[in-house]
Amino acid sequence: MFEQLSDKLNVTFERLRGRPRVSEADLEEALRDVRVALLEADVNLKVVRQLIATVRERALGEKVLESITGAQQVVKIVHDALVEMLGGEAAPIERAATPPTVVLLVGLQGSGKTTTAGKLANTLRKQGRHPLLVAADVHRPAAIDQLRALGKQLGIPVTEVNASRVASDVAAAIAAAPAQARDTVIVDTAGRLHIDDEMMKEVEAVVAAAKPHEVLLVVDAMTGQDAVEAASAFKARLPISGLVLTKVDSDARGGASLSIRAATGIPVKLLGVGEKLDALEVFHPDRLAQRILGMGDVLTLVEKAQEAVDRKTAEEQTKKLLEARFTFEDFYATLQQVKRMGPIGDLMKMIPGMGAVAKQLPTGPEAEAQMKRIEAMISSMTRAERVDPTIINGSRRRRIAAGSGTTVTEVNQLIKQFAEMQKLMKQMGGLAKSGRLPRIPGMPMPR
Repeated sequence: MFEQLSDKLNVTFERLRGRPRVSEADLEEALRDVRVALLEADVNLKVVRQLIATVRERALGEKVLESITGAQQVVKIVHDALVEMLGGEAAPIERAATPPTVVLLVGLQGSGKTTTAGKLANTLRKQGRHPLLVAADVHRPAAIDQLRALGKQLGIPVTEVNASRVASDVAAAIAAAPAQARDTVIVDTAGRLHIDDEMMKEVEAVVAAAKPHEVLLVVDAMTGQDAVEAASAFKARLPISGLVLTKVDSDARGGASLSIRAATGIPVKLLGVGEKLDALEVFHPDRLAQRILGMGDVLTLVEKAQEAVDRKTAEEQTKKLLEARFTFEDFYATLQQVKRMGPIGDLMKMIPGMGAVAKQLPTGPEAEAQMKRIEAMISSMTRAERVDPTIINGSRRRRIAAGSGTTVTEVNQLIKQFAEMQKLMKQMGGLAKSGRLPRIPGMPMPR
């Protein structure tokens, strides 16, 4: 996500950091490069012009050209301007004072409304809410079947509507929600291949009957500026309260994600970042700006860890690490937790300064295959071998390789790397115990 834009901006700012002081000519050259990078990322031209004008005005007004830290100040100004362009701060999903909260999903066919309905229901359920899904897309073949399957997978009820009375059936489903102990109703409406009057009238009727607290427009980020045009057209006819951008993980340029808020005035509330039902993120303008500028995204990483990792287990494993008692059994359990957080390359990009390292890691099927080979080798060990790898002699290594479908060389490499990790962590534990290593909040100290 945004790899091309991020790479180009980082090259520009690295060149700027190499100057002893930033001259006006240096500033103009950097702004020219930023402008080209944004346009190549398919960001709306009007939005790019406004951003560049804002950065130039602030850079000159804050006397950046006179400062020895001018380059860093320019980056900070660009960061702040990006955050403003993206909406300033996260916009939460509304919650009705008196349940149920009604969320209506609208958009063009193929934008991902039905999948988003499932993802949103899953997200709200994790927050302690009790959603009901309403299948109101009566025009697309198998749309109701798809939502029913998602509801079954999540354990969330799905109410279907009749094609001849969509608006009234949606209203009836909302009225019946409290009796089912459902505090949130998510309505998946019908889309079309293009915007037309008939489509809008049908959706307007549903809006009038449902009286939703949120009308979320679901748009495909990969359509670029077409997404901006679609959002503008929907806004002209419907009370759109927020945007959900789907397929953001596949959008290498990121133009729609970056310019749609500034171009339409509609806040982006959620991002679809994958196919799985947990691949829905709250849109945080400041975090996205940090990712684009190569600053990482530690807060999102921590949130992912809190969702995927059991805190008590994590503390026990950290303590074992620092005391050099971490075994292959602990390592295997840790792998399973990390896998639930997402691809390792994506996680490393959220750590400041690790973006370049993440690019060198295998991705996709190659990374998954490598992880499976490690898991297979550990699974082929006996419990005694996992607890004490020092007993793994030549014959045991050959048995592990044969049992895991790997080679003895790979087994040797895994055991060697594990031993080196134990040695390093023991050294860190000694430093932490002696007070020479700053204590990390929440990390247990070795005895």
